[in-house]
Amino acid sequence: MTKKDPAKLTSVKVRIPFFDIAEAEWTPDPTERKAAWALYVELVTRIAVQELVEDQGLLREALTSLYSVFPSTRQILREAGPDVGAKVPSVGGYAIGILNKGLRPFLTKWHPALQEWEATRLAGTGALAHERAWPRHDELREELNELRQKLEKYAIALGEIAGVAS
Repeated sequence: MTKKDPAKLTSVKVRIPFFDIAEAEWTPDPTERKAAWALYVELVTRIAVQELVEDQGLLREALTSLYSVFPSTRQILREAGPDVGAKVPSVGGYAIGILNKGLRPFLTKWHPALQEWEATRLAGTGALAHERAWPRHDELREELNELRQKLEKYAIALGEIAGVAS
């Protein structure tokens, strides 16, 4: 990562997944840069952008981690106030879009499906063994990896907006 001097940051050109635009360019103000940094930290420290290695971790934990992005994003945007914006292009607009166009559809599909499977676990069967026996296990892992790649692009864009990545 190359650190940029935020005082010299005039405009950014970023590509954000889940939007029908190739890239956006605008000049983020200090409030947007601060919010972008907070959102960046939330993402890069979660399974959201870290690969879930095949023999490690539970899908349930990954879904829980993704779900927790909602309250942290809401809190960051509330604290930043309306200066982060709700329209595109703005940090707030992209953050809201990522939640509604990226995470929400994924979680709406997979959370109840996995929950239904988890309810069939017999006493004495470990959570990991039961989860791996799920017929849709590989499908969820594949879609989780696709989502992770998109969220990684979003995290990179947030880092650029915050002035900590290029």
